[in-house]
Formats: sequence, C-alpha cells, structure tokens
Amino acid sequence: MWPTLNGPGATIVKSKVEMLARLEMAGVRVSTPLETVMIGAGSRGHFAYAPYALDHPDELRFVAVAEPDEARRERFAQAYNVPRENCFASWEDLIARGQLAPAAFNCTQDAMHTPSTLALLGAGYHVLLEKPMATTPADCMALTLAAEHAGRVLQICHVLRFTSFFSKLHEIIASGCLGDVITVEHRENVVFWHMAHSFVRGSWRNSVESNPMILAKCCHDLDILYWNLGAVRRLSSFGSLMHFRPENAPQGAPARCTEGCPVAEDCPYYAPRIYLIDYIGWPVSVISVDTSLDARRRALATEPYGRCVYHCDNNVVDHQVVAMELESGASVTLFMHGHSNEECRTMRYDGTRATLRGKFTYAVGEIEIHDHRTGQIEKISPEVGAGHGGGDVGLVAAFVRTMRSSASSEQALTSVRNSLESHLMAFAAEQSRAQGSVISMPDYRAAFEC
Repeated sequence: MWPTLNGPGATIVKSKVEMLARLEMAGVRVSTPLETVMIGAGSRGHFAYAPYALDHPDELRFVAVAEPDEARRERFAQAYNVPRENCFASWEDLIARGQLAPAAFNCTQDAMHTPSTLALLGAGYHVLLEKPMATTPADCMALTLAAEHAGRVLQICHVLRFTSFFSKLHEIIASGCLGDVITVEHRENVVFWHMAHSFVRGSWRNSVESNPMILAKCCHDLDILYWNLGAVRRLSSFGSLMHFRPENAPQGAPARCTEGCPVAEDCPYYAPRIYLIDYIGWPVSVISVDTSLDARRRALATEPYGRCVYHCDNNVVDHQVVAMELESGASVTLFMHGHSNEECRTMRYDGTRATLRGKFTYAVGEIEIHDHRTGQIEKISPEVGAGHGGGDVGLVAAFVRTMRSSASSEQALTSVRNSLESHLMAFAAEQSRAQGSVISMPDYRAAFEC
C-alpha cells in the first residue's frame, strides 16, 4: 500500500498511478511522463513492457491502445486508465485519428510489423518495435531506411542487451582478458513445453504466417554474437522438424488433448497438465484473457493450445545449427533446439588467454573465466531480474531515456540499424538450411543495399 495523502477524507492509495493522479489534483508538481500509445495489447505488450508505466508513472504514460481482441483491449484500458475514445480495434483506426503521442509501442504479430510501423513513422511517432522487426530481409531494410529518412527513433526489442548478464559478458570480451577470441559455442536451449507452446501450437508455429524459428527465437542470440564479436564473413546451416510430425503421433492420439488421449499420463506435452494448474502467469495467461479454470478448460477444447502437438499445422524446425566464420577469422557455432529440460542459454568463448563459460536462465546467471597462464578460475554471478532476466525493464527504461534526450539523433543500443544485422544473419541461415548452401554475408548484405 502507498501512504495516505494528508487532509480530510484521505484514503489509502493502492498504486503509483493513482498516487500520481492525486498529487496532480492536489497541485503538486511532478515530472512529466512520456506519453505513448500501445499497438497490440497481448502478452508482450500488456505483461512485459507496459507495466513499466505502473512502476514509473512519472516516466511513462499510455494514452491510447489499439487491439483487435475486445477483452484484451478492455483489460489494457482499465489497467492503464486509457479513455474510451482512445481505444481502437485496429492500428489503422488509431493512425486515422492523427498523432496522439510522441511515441508508440508496436507489439503486433510479426506479419503486421512492417505496414503498421511504416504508418506510425509516417504519422510522426518514435517507435519501440517488438522483435523480429519484419518477415523478410527487404522489409527489414525498408523499416531501417524509413526510420532514418523520417528522423525518428525505431528501437527493436532485443531485450538481452539490457540484462546484467549479457552486459557483463560484453564487458568481459571487450576488456581483452580472454585475449583474441578464437572459437565460440552458443546454445539456445528451449525447454520442451516452451517449444510446444510457441512453436508447435502457438503463433510462431508456421513460417508462412510468422517467421522461421531461427529468426523468431534466435535473433536475440545472433544479436548478442554480433554485438560481442562483430560481423560474419560466411555461414552455413542445417536443421529440420524431426519430432512434432503426424507420423510420430502415438497410436490413437486424437486431434485434441481434451478428447480422451490414450497416452495422456505418459505424454510430456499433454495440454491440461501444462495449462490447468494453479499458476496463471506466462504461458498460461496466453490461452485466455479470463484465467479462471473453467475458461482455460474451454480454451483447450476450442483454441490452438489444446491441440495434440503431433496434429498441428506447424512447419518450423525443432533443431538447427548455424556455423559462422567471422571477419576476425574466429569460428562460431549457434545451436538451437526445442527439446531441453531447462530454458537456458549456455556459451563457451575460447580465447588466446582464457576460456569463458556461461549459463543464463531467467533466474540465475553464471560466468566462469579460466585463465590459461595462472589456472585460476574467476566466478561471476550477474544479477538476474524478472522479465527476460531484467531485460524487459531495461529496454523500456532505455527507450524512455532516448525519448527524453535528443531523440532524433541519439543512437539507441538496439536501434534499428544496430539490430538489422542479426535479422540478416537469421534470414541467411534459413536460406542456407533450405538450399544446402554456404552464404557470403557481404554479398547477402549487398543484395539488400545494406
């Protein structure tokens, strides 16, 4: 609870937002928050980024929302005190009203990023855009040029750069204590239920509707590798969809887990076991705005998240490896798979003076530096916060800082130009996987006039 305001009839203030409003009504001067609009009030928009406005009402305020799902739109409007006249069923309707704020958070689905962001930039907004920025390399380039020509900030939600763990990793590598980095192994270990939720049953299951998995999941990882090590000279990639296929379905498995599956007790992907539990945070919160047990049961009986993982319309890979040769001459391998017992990223950097081993989860960060000369081992445990290890909060805070400075000229850490390379690497990797070819990254960039 927040302290009571003095005076007759004072009552308990239950949130920072309410406290700020009461202070303003009482004539107390407070710092002016950045006003912004939310485009897409789903899981990332509502739960990951918008809460910064509740915790820092003097820094950020949402004045409008565009969301096609009425329940989600109403949920956001109530949580952030958005007036009804500023609640829209589509981003097109919001744009038609003219510019309502200096900035916009664009958390729409991948296929909507390009048209909605181009419209926002054209209307004068600075934009914080969820990753991946677009579904084709040409569209990624179009967004980059549009932001630069408009003189607007377009910042991409590469949240890992804002975590203490990856900031420390970057600092260590830049310090030179590892010597010249010779080889790197980076693993994106997607826990089995996350794979089923997002990439088999969920919104990123089909590359035609969204993006290839190497982009949807690993543009974070490719961004970190580029940030730490520089540009790639050439790459090749292999991978496939091995497990989540109809021919691997247990005998008698129905289309839905709720239709009497004969192997329910033995299947790790049995939907009721994942979603009908006491916990109602992500990913449970995604399947229904109403998180009551009855509502979730109904969702599993009718919505995509109740489907058998072997009877979905998914086509993205469940494992992929990318081998890269850097401009520095170092070799890097990125492993991605969706069959892990634990959601974590692990890495090993071998240099001429030391070896670094790291592990990052959303609860723990561990780094070890093994010195070649002394044999000593330095152990570092960077702080890990909530929301992608603290990255969600750090990202929004950085965007607000950029807006409060000379926004049109300042280079944000994850500006669209800085974030472009990881997307091109991902598209090139997918092309290599599909064609069985080695991709020259300078030639690939040149094809899109980057």
